[in-house]
Amino acid sequence: MSLLIRRYKLLTGLMREERIDEPERIARYLRLFEKDDVKKLQAGEKVFIEKDEWQLLP
Repeated sequence: MSLLIRRYKLLTGLMREERIDEPERIARYLRLFEKDDVKKLQAGEKVFIEKDEWQLLP
């Protein structure tokens, strides 16, 4: 099962981490990324979009 990790900073400065393990939600999020970013995620690399850090783990 894949795991999509999203790290982001709150307005208060605290770092938050969201772990998404539902296949339907992962597919929905991946549709929001550009093709190059999806390839990087599938290779296990971290992708930064605005201030959020995303990583897909197999």
